[in-house]
Amino acid sequence: MDVQLLTFIIVGATFALYIAIAVWARAGSTNDFYVAGGGVPPVLNGMATAADWMSAASFISMAGLISFMGYDGAVYLMGWTGGYVLLALCLAPYLRKFGKFTVPDFIGDRYYSQTARTVAVFCAIFVCFTYVAGQMRGVGVVFSRFLEVDIVTGVVIGMVIVFFYTVLGGMKGITYTQVAQFCVMIFAYIVPAVFISIMVTGHILPQTGFGATLADGSGMHILQKLDNLSVELGFHEYTSGSKSTIDVFFITFALMVGTAGLPHVIVRFFTVPKVHDARKSAGYALAFIAILYTTAPSLAAFARVNMIETINGPELTGTSYEQAPSWIKNWEQTGLIEFNDKNGDGVMFYSGDERNEMKVDRDIMVLANPEIANLPAWVIALVAAGGVAAALSTSAGLLLVISTSVSHDLLKRNFAPNITDKSELFYARLAAGVAIVIAGYFGINPPGFVAQVVAFAFGLAASSFFPAIIMGIFSKRMNDKGAIAGMIAGIAFTAAYIIYFKFVNPAANVPENWWFGISPEGIGTLGMIVNFLVAFIVFKFTDEAPEEIQELVESIRYPKGAGEASAH
Repeated sequence: MDVQLLTFIIVGATFALYIAIAVWARAGSTNDFYVAGGGVPPVLNGMATAADWMSAASFISMAGLISFMGYDGAVYLMGWTGGYVLLALCLAPYLRKFGKFTVPDFIGDRYYSQTARTVAVFCAIFVCFTYVAGQMRGVGVVFSRFLEVDIVTGVVIGMVIVFFYTVLGGMKGITYTQVAQFCVMIFAYIVPAVFISIMVTGHILPQTGFGATLADGSGMHILQKLDNLSVELGFHEYTSGSKSTIDVFFITFALMVGTAGLPHVIVRFFTVPKVHDARKSAGYALAFIAILYTTAPSLAAFARVNMIETINGPELTGTSYEQAPSWIKNWEQTGLIEFNDKNGDGVMFYSGDERNEMKVDRDIMVLANPEIANLPAWVIALVAAGGVAAALSTSAGLLLVISTSVSHDLLKRNFAPNITDKSELFYARLAAGVAIVIAGYFGINPPGFVAQVVAFAFGLAASSFFPAIIMGIFSKRMNDKGAIAGMIAGIAFTAAYIIYFKFVNPAANVPENWWFGISPEGIGTLGMIVNFLVAFIVFKFTDEAPEEIQELVESIRYPKGAGEASAH
């Protein structure tokens, strides 16, 4: 059975499973639609949180980044992992105790201001649309190769599937669908990694294979071989960095605090019955996330060696294009690999200098890895299903945040406070439908590769939400005017920096032109500092928060038992 047919069968079966779960767990009320009725068991919520958090950037793009960037790619690994720990330990219990299940709702009530709520709504929508663009792009990349359709068609297929279970099931449908998606995703990531680890090092576990000697009898470790290959082919050493220390710090910190400010992850802590369950589900999620994140570096290293030796041959003299392995021809059809025969000899050569004749998109590394290693067709199809699951799981969570921001935070809490539960549910579904169409457009016309787009979203979250949440919990005197000014200043500064270097003047996007040597991927950290500074300056010249708000903030610092998440 060929790869395409197997892909149709396996991906089709997972789609049928997701839709069946959405029908079974369809939302019947706004409480079901927004927080799954608050009755999800901690273990299942941990799986759903892991699936929600491990997006296409984690599954498809992160190992690709590490594979191409080596040491420099570790900033994504450290930032995203550290951010989840920060969220789980320092923020989630307090937000759960507060009892408002959306970030704009928390900000609106904590800062006793409809203006603050509205600013937070627009920040949430901006962040989520930026993030979801990367997810929809991931869906398009998977489908364009494995279903042999163009990226536009692939994105449209993904839109239809997400529309069905998001609009019908709401958070309840999404939660149980994400449990299934986590299982598909993690199985699809681990299976090829185990196969390749055995082939390359003889170790079953990729994590131990990463530090083992190669099975070819050379006595060399995988990282030693990568360093040698990299230097010989004109790349920088795999285990050494080319980024400045300040940029590494700023990117890592932006990803970390951006994770802690992501609204679609925060809402997950309201889908369990109690604060204690929120803590437990956070612990389970961290364990589930660690399975993929400890595998990614080894998968990246194995894929890098296999790719170089496949393209350049064991002797690194190049490979005839006519005799190129099928995976190169397959991925060429998607436009994600290109061969430019500079010297006209018909021989492919991949390097980091003027000899290079190959353009290889980093987003293909995980998806192409089983083909490069000549693994069975069912493994290739399984990875395709995992990539789709990763992108769809996070897309659904983000789209739900957009939908609740519009229907609950903007409509019910601002413009139509007397709206009925049934009408609110209708507008939530309508907003989700409109959001899917817009997200599809950005998936077809993305502002960068998957992980880069996601990094921008984290920077925007870091510069807008994180300071407002931190000050809302730990600075009881912080007032509405300071929080509003800080959010506006932080996100405006960060967005302007990213837009200038990525869209207005991309030719200037080099370290010499960056402020303090900080790249657009790391500017969210500086935006966060701007947010804090503006907030405290404005606070110093205005009245502190009312006494009742200070008492409320004081009470949430002791997260012992909490009632149900409130939508009112």
